[in-house]
Amino acid sequence: MPMYDGYSLLTEKQAIVLDLGTRYTKFGFAGEASPRCIVRSEVKCPKTGQMRQIMSFTDKDDLYGLLVDFLHILFFKHVQLSPKERRLVVVESLLCPTIVRDTLAKVLFQHFEVCSLLYVPSHLVCLAPLAVDTGLVVDVGHQEALLVPVYEGVPVLRIWQAQPLAGAAIEQRLRNSLVEWYTKQDSLGDSIRKSQEAANLSESIIEDIKVRGSFVTKQQRGTVYWDGKEPSSPIPNLPYPIDGDRNISIPGPVREACHEVLFERDNDQMSLPNMILDAIEKSAVDMRRPLAENIVLVGGSVMVPGFKARLLAELRLLLESPQYKDKLNINTFKFHNPPGKENYMAWLGGALYGATDMITMRSLTRESYSALNSVPDWCSLLHNRLDQSGLII
Repeated sequence: MPMYDGYSLLTEKQAIVLDLGTRYTKFGFAGEASPRCIVRSEVKCPKTGQMRQIMSFTDKDDLYGLLVDFLHILFFKHVQLSPKERRLVVVESLLCPTIVRDTLAKVLFQHFEVCSLLYVPSHLVCLAPLAVDTGLVVDVGHQEALLVPVYEGVPVLRIWQAQPLAGAAIEQRLRNSLVEWYTKQDSLGDSIRKSQEAANLSESIIEDIKVRGSFVTKQQRGTVYWDGKEPSSPIPNLPYPIDGDRNISIPGPVREACHEVLFERDNDQMSLPNMILDAIEKSAVDMRRPLAENIVLVGGSVMVPGFKARLLAELRLLLESPQYKDKLNINTFKFHNPPGKENYMAWLGGALYGATDMITMRSLTRESYSALNSVPDWCSLLHNRLDQSGLII
């Protein structure tokens, strides 16, 4: 037992904060400035011996088994404490599937016997570390980019935006660009071998190349890549070691252009900057300027070098286009500088909520869960009230 855990027996036990993401999970204690661990959301399958992602479940029973094994590792390996009779804060996305929400509650209440659960929406709690109650929260994670405006502490759900423009799309573009580059550049014999080698790179290697070797280029150079050309001043290639004894060369144009998938306009004229401007346009007139001046970028994919500068340039360019020029009377965009890293800002907000009286006032207790046999929806007015016994469900 950790030394601080023994001390907590004399007082109120410190709440645990869980942010279960598609690719990475953040886990730690309420009131702390950073999570104790950031681990991949995967667990070793006892039947096949292969690593399986939590969100790759086939049915409810399969998800239950994956969550039991995964949470056991989090509790007893990474923070080394028993979750029994502990309070837990779960940071969830607005688009979290109901089956994940309900199964997670079942695992925590019935298997690990936690005391209570407090579900908090990730886009709302992201504003808590910034001490603001209005912001245009853009979460660019692994699977998708989800935008939810929050005005005066209330998520404006009618104008939320979502597009599959996130880390998975960048990695797919990176892999395809590597295969295409080696197919075109090398001699016939080398071309087939290197293109197959690039196609067979593991997800972890592609992700590492994306994190360590790629960046977001300037707007002028990006539009050159949109036309299928290359800028006159090339970016140097990057040697990347694989298998310990050999290297693969990551071409400069591939390093520079893989993030263009976030800014290119598709057939519906949709991109990450378009999402932001469309959300502002659909909001009320008196909300537009506060939202434009309080843009909050969260998620691991926004941490790449050059992302904020490129996004600002694209927003200013689109604002002068006929699509938005006569509709939006905005001339300033401002981005918040968060007190922590963007990839765990939602967790940090949940840690702040877990250190307040909110966790005792608004949590779902084990007794209430046994009576309801379901998890109340946080945005439902039916559940945001006191019942006759005075207990908050």
